[in-house]
This record gives sequence, C-alpha cells and structure tokens, in this order.
Amino acid sequence: MKQSLEQGKPSIKTLLEILLVSTKLGLTSFGGPTAHLGYFHEEYIRRRKWLDEKSYAELVALCQFLPGPASSQVGMGIGIMRGGFLGGIASFIGFTMPSVIALILFAIFVQGFDVGDAGWIHGLKLVAVAVVAHAILGMAGNLVPDLKRKTIAIFALAAVLLWQTVYTQVSVIMLAAIIGFFVYKQQDDKETNSLEFPISRKVGFVCLTFFFALLISLPLLREVTSSKFIAIFDSFYRSGSLVFGGGHVVLPLLEREFVPTFISDASFLAGYGATQAVPGPLFTFAAYIGAVMDGWVGGLVATIAIFLPAFLLVYGTLPFWNRLRRNGKMKSALMGVNAAVVGILIAAFYDPIFTSAIVLPIDFIGAIILYSMLSYWKLAPWIVVVTGIFLGLII
Repeated sequence: MKQSLEQGKPSIKTLLEILLVSTKLGLTSFGGPTAHLGYFHEEYIRRRKWLDEKSYAELVALCQFLPGPASSQVGMGIGIMRGGFLGGIASFIGFTMPSVIALILFAIFVQGFDVGDAGWIHGLKLVAVAVVAHAILGMAGNLVPDLKRKTIAIFALAAVLLWQTVYTQVSVIMLAAIIGFFVYKQQDDKETNSLEFPISRKVGFVCLTFFFALLISLPLLREVTSSKFIAIFDSFYRSGSLVFGGGHVVLPLLEREFVPTFISDASFLAGYGATQAVPGPLFTFAAYIGAVMDGWVGGLVATIAIFLPAFLLVYGTLPFWNRLRRNGKMKSALMGVNAAVVGILIAAFYDPIFTSAIVLPIDFIGAIILYSMLSYWKLAPWIVVVTGIFLGLII
C-alpha cells in the first residue's frame, strides 16, 4: 500500500481531502457502527483504495479489540494511515462534527419546551429498552459464551448494582482483567503480515500513559475537589473508556452518570431519540447532554471528553498492534474485561432504563414489539424510534 505521506509529513491537499471525504460520510452514514463500517469500506477501500482489503480488516480487528466507538476509531485509523497524526484528527472532525452540531442545536431548541410529561418521551423510554436489550444480547452471545465468562459477568453485575460509587466500574474492569489473565491461557497466533503505521512508539507510549493516568486520576480529583466540571468530564471520559460494542451500549452508562443529577430523564430520552435520527457516530449523544447542561460550550467539552479515550487508545496502540495481536496474555485479560463489561451494561440496563420505562404490562408489550422490529424484522433504527413515539402517545 502506497502511503500519501511525503518525507514524513502529509500535504495540506491530503489533509483537506481526508476532511472532505470524512465529512461526506459524517453527513450520510446512518444506521450505527456496523453500517458505518460498510460505508467506510465502500468509500475508502473500494472507491478510493486508500487501504487494501487485508489492511482494512486488520484495522477493524484492532478497533473491535479496543473500548470506545469502533467505527469512529476505524475512521481515525484510516486517517492516520493516509495522513499521519493530523490525518487522524481531520478524519475525526469530518465524521463527527455534523452530528455534534445537529445535536447541540436540538438541545438548545428542546430546552424551550416542557417535555417532562409528554407521551412521546415515554415512547422513547420504550425504544431505549428495546435498543439496549438488543445490543446487550448481541454482545453477550459473542463475549460470554462459556460458564466462566458468564460467572464474571454476573459478579460484575452484582458489584455495580450493590456498590454504586465512581470507582466501581474501573475496579470491576481491572479485577476482571486479572481474572481473565489467569483463567484463560491463549496460544499465540501464527505469524501474520505486519502493518506499518506512521506513528512512533514513543508517541504511542505517551498516549497510553495519558489514557490510564486520566482514567485513574479523574475519579480521585472528582472526590477531592468537588468540582462540577471535573465530575462531568470524568463521567464522560469513563463512559468513553469502558464501552465495548458500539455507540448503543453507551446509553445506560451515560444515563447512570447524568440522570437525574445533571439532566432530567425526559430531556435525556428526547436527545437519545434525536441521536437515532442523525447520521454519524452515536457517541455524539454526549454533545446533546453537554449542551443541555451548559450550552454549546458544554456540548463541545462533552464531545472532547467522551471521544478522548478513543483518540488516546488508537494513537497509543497502532505502533504496538503487530505485537499485541499475537500476545496470548493480552487476549486472555481482554476476555475477562469483555465479560465484565456485559455485566456492567446489564446492571445499567436494569436500573434506570428498565425500571423507569416498564411500569405497566402494556409498556412491556410495547418494548417487545420494538425489540422485534429491531431483532427479527431488521427495520432501520429511525423507523423503530418513530414507532416508539407513536406507541408512547397511544399509551
């Protein structure tokens, strides 16, 4: 694969090309992370041939390996391989900013209305039950297939429900990694072709150090300073750091962190419905929450906080990917982490999503109908959202 980097630095023309192409995708990519990967393949691989098929598959594998918004991370990786360090930033801005702007504007608009008792808000609660249940069941089939990992998930679920502090999620994840490291003994993979990334190992090490430093220090600073800004930044950063499986599964983590302390349940779900209706990454839901709390500045800060872990992890792991993908011990730890994440998400799905939405038998029936539309009838998410709003008005 021929890189577009000349003498170590990308040209302005290359960076503008990356920005324009990624912006086009940010305006047209509906359907969630799996659909985004299909759009990327069509645009970047088949049409423009920026990567070959094997390199793209390797990059997708890396981003599935990492926590965070997988499709956004793949976009960053393609930008890095095309235009170096700045190419990744250009790709991120283009793919993310359209939906960030749309959701900030929606947040400013919706604050002028009383949405607390609206029937359509109840419908969005039912949509949330269906969408998150669908995401968790899909993850569970892949990430907790055996008894050992099911056990890890159950203990993680119990810990999060019974010990609700800012340290719980990080502690559970770390403990699960240790358990996975000792319980699962993976053989190293056979040698495969190496990929070359225009990021030095020194830069990668700095990014990984910064990632873990923030993950550990932000909860401590939150307790010591009692600063609202640090508390909000910590909540978004932690949510972005601990999500595997795409944007849908960040919903329960964000709801646990911000409802009702910083944002009402009704406003939260109004934004969630809007997020389903716009293109681009679902993590931009954070922009809506931030804007509801503190205007457009809050929206931008929230966006930076929730995507920062993805940045640090992609830039941090690319230089080491050839070694990591053949490391059986790393894979063993990750198996434990993935199982714990499923447990954490089930706990957050139960409280507050399920408990706030399913009050009467008719609510449960509505949620089942919406889940069936997603899982069995394979309808587009925006159709499910519209149906949910209609059901909420009827109920």
